[in-house]
Parts: sequence; C-alpha cells; structure tokens
Amino acid sequence: MGFALGSVIRYRRRDASDALTHAFPDWSSAKKKVVLRQMYRHFGLNIVEMLRLEWEEREAVKQRMEWCGREYLDRALNQKHGVLVLSAHTGNWELGITVLPALGYPLNVVVKTIRNVAVRERVTRIRRSFGLKEIPARGGYRMCLRALRNNEVIGFVLDQNMTRAEGVFVEFFGRPACTTPGLAHLAAVSGAPVLPVFLERLPDGRHRYNCFPPLVPPSGRHPDALKEATQRYTRTIEKFVREHPDQWIWIHRRWKTRPLPTSETPTLPAHA
Repeated sequence: MGFALGSVIRYRRRDASDALTHAFPDWSSAKKKVVLRQMYRHFGLNIVEMLRLEWEEREAVKQRMEWCGREYLDRALNQKHGVLVLSAHTGNWELGITVLPALGYPLNVVVKTIRNVAVRERVTRIRRSFGLKEIPARGGYRMCLRALRNNEVIGFVLDQNMTRAEGVFVEFFGRPACTTPGLAHLAAVSGAPVLPVFLERLPDGRHRYNCFPPLVPPSGRHPDALKEATQRYTRTIEKFVREHPDQWIWIHRRWKTRPLPTSETPTLPAHA
C-alpha cells in the first residue's frame, strides 16, 4: 500500500520531497529518496494496523506496545491535576492513542473532524472500543477542563497546519509554521503538566511510547507567553522528527499557511 501511494499514485510526492529538501538541505538526492520510500511504507503500515484493530485480540495488541520513560507519565498523573500530552504524527500515532486507555490511562484526544463520513465512523468506532474519548478541536475547551479536573490525560497532536485565525507562527525546521496555541493556553489556565510523548515504530513490528520530562509551563496567559510556549513545544517535536525522519508524515502540508507580507499578530483563540 505504501509503495502504491508513493511510487504509483505518487500521493503528495512533490509536497513530501519539497518538505524534506527544506528540512534537510544537506541531504543527497539518494538519501532523500530512501527516506521518502521508508516514509510511504511506514504510512501504509499505519493504515493497515489501524484498520485491523477492529478484530484483533486486545491482549495481543497490548503486548506489541512498549515504553521508554513511562515513569514521567505516572508521576504527572500522581499530581492529580490531569496531564496534557504533547504529541505529533510520529510512528503509528493513531494506534498509540487508541490503545493507551486499554493500558490503564484515561485518555481524551483533541481531534479535527474527518471529512469522509465512512472513515470517520469506523475510526470513531475503533477508538471507542478501546475506551478512547474524543474532544472536538472546536468548542471543546470546557470538556478539556472537565477531563483535567477528573485527573485524566488529554492528547494534543500539535504538528498540524492551522489557519491564520486559529494559530500563531512559530519556527519549525527553519520556516514559519502556523500552530495552535490551544495547548499552551490550556496549560496556563489549568496548571496541568505538559508531557511530550511520541510513538516510534520498532524494527520488529512493535511500537514504543517515548515519554519525556514535563516541559516548563507558560509564564502567563498573555499572547507572547503562549507563543513562546508553543515554540518550545514545536522545537520538542522537531527534535524527535530529526531523530526519526522516516516516521513523520511529510505529506502533510505543514507550512501551507504563510505569514502575511505585513505581519500582524493574529488574535489568539480562546479555546483549546
């Protein structure tokens, strides 16, 4: 499936190639082609693994997951303020967030609406069967606060392009990327720790949750503080992607929204 997407259909092949060129300007053409081929293979595996979750034995799925730094998540939950998880489209992120509730963590994930109704219904059905709760990206602010008060985990996948009205521009691989400040805003309001957790596909077919120490909270709720925190979150994502470039989805048009020629700071959204 990955080969068909990347080499036959060539789905967003030019977008992915251009993104890699900007991110790694010193790479040779041969190296870039290898990473692109690996990325499309990885993407194909992600789709198949997610779809077959519907009939796989729960214990078998759980046995394929391993941890690095799990103690950071457990310590954060022990503070009883809930946990805000900073994540990205690395490894099989969809598998990771779906399975996490079955591993004993009450997880909510902030999601955009999937346009294709059939795909949306199937993905939602699989998520719910594992106990994963969805919070809409629009209008989900109060649901987020309620989940944190209940000492639950909320996952934010922060490497998605936003419109100017929704985001702020921070640097990602040397280019301005429009990013939601919702995670920083929620951290400033709630006081909940922000914990980076990234999925990684292992060579033997297993998957690893990579948990890192919590990040310094925003210094306040004012726009500059929220933008500075969002920049730190984005740098954390970039560091992991640089270490695993074949496991990030370069076909996503991350830099699609561009700053205006005469830059004016957009109004920060008041919701997560």
